[in-house]
Amino acid sequence: MKLLHALGAIALGVTTLNAWADPGRDLLSKQCIACHAIAKPDNMSLDRLWERKGPDLYYAGSKFNREWLEAWLQNPTVLRPSGVLYAKNVVGHEDSVDTIDGSKLEPHMKLSQEEAALATEALMALKAESGLIQEGAFKNGPVNAKFSAMLFGKLRGCTSCHAAKPDDGIASGPELYDAGNRLQPDFVYAYIKDPQKFDPHVWMPNLNLNEADLQKLTGYISTLKSAEKK
Repeated sequence: MKLLHALGAIALGVTTLNAWADPGRDLLSKQCIACHAIAKPDNMSLDRLWERKGPDLYYAGSKFNREWLEAWLQNPTVLRPSGVLYAKNVVGHEDSVDTIDGSKLEPHMKLSQEEAALATEALMALKAESGLIQEGAFKNGPVNAKFSAMLFGKLRGCTSCHAAKPDDGIASGPELYDAGNRLQPDFVYAYIKDPQKFDPHVWMPNLNLNEADLQKLTGYISTLKSAEKK
């Protein structure tokens, strides 16, 4: 019996030590997992995608830029004007354009400076699994702003879902006018190349782009750093 008590005390001590050793992870577990997956889900079904409340974060450290993330957690701005799932919040009109029911959109919680620092540290430790995002895939070549903007808009149709300027009025996908501050270029490249590699049921289309277009689009998106936020 004494041995069992001793083992129990050791186990409790290890658990407590781990909690103290990683307060950021503890913060994620308490405040983030209700809406976000911080570990890759075993269930990657369409039903899960339909019901999730926020984007997956289990590869956040390979997706976000640290400085932006820590600042955003303290002062969240709208990244998805129509919410996580456009179809759930859109209101159709027969005689006018569709609108978004803003009453269904929940604002993201604000963290204190200390909490944001802890959460950022924990999130940046969540790296993509091998093969998901290739480090150095984006070559950071020169960007022809005029041609790349045309590629993003007319030629590849990205503006059908994503806003490249704060006043574009596009609602169905995440805004990209601040993507250069928010997202790591290698993530942008990987996601454009094969969105279904991140989630087999995600609705963003795989356009089967050639390498030149992947580099140009990634380079263009990386230049979008508008200071104006909704």
